Amino acid sequence: ISVAVKDIQCSNKDILGRLPSIETHLTESDERLTVAESQLAAFTSTVSELRSQLDDQENRARRNNGVEQGNPSKFLEEVLSTVLKLPARMELAIERAHRLLASRPAPGQRPRPFIIKLLRFPVKELLLRLAREIGSLQWEGHKILLFPDLSKALQDWHRQFLPAKRILRDKSIKYGLFYPATLRVTYKGST
Repeated sequence: ISVAVKDIQCSNKDILGRLPSIETHLTESDERLTVAESQLAAFTSTVSELRSQLDDQENRARRNNGVEQGNPSKFLEEVLSTVLKLPARMELAIERAHRLLASRPAPGQRPRPFIIKLLRFPVKELLLRLAREIGSLQWEGHKILLFPDLSKALQDWHRQFLPAKRILRDKSIKYGLFYPATLRVTYKGST
């Protein structure tokens, strides 16, 4: 019995020696669980907010909320034909047209841009050329700008010329940016 009691006492001493480390481990585990639960709540809230924003954007994209009255292709054909003074018989053949996905602007703000895809390359070139020749295009008090579709890399390349173009514009020096990215300057009659 005495040997058994000594073994039990030894076991109890070992258990009591481990008990503080077990308590420490449980405390650390509780703290980690509390942090994980708060992060999960924050993530759940963020996902819910993002889902709400996505639903809002999808619903805005599907509703009739602009001057184009649900048919942007027809609207743009009429407006561009009028603004660019195209012949009455000329068909633009717009394959696809849609507004840029953004919130509807407040009254007095710039309207959201349109993105259009034309079926024929020569029509695109004609529209860009006419826009350049006319200069400033206006429709119902709004300025209209036409831009060719360029890759992101080429747009970044063109953007590098902005400081130089700004200086040339301030000094009333004629310039042009030619494809792919060549800045041509005309000064005192020579290019």
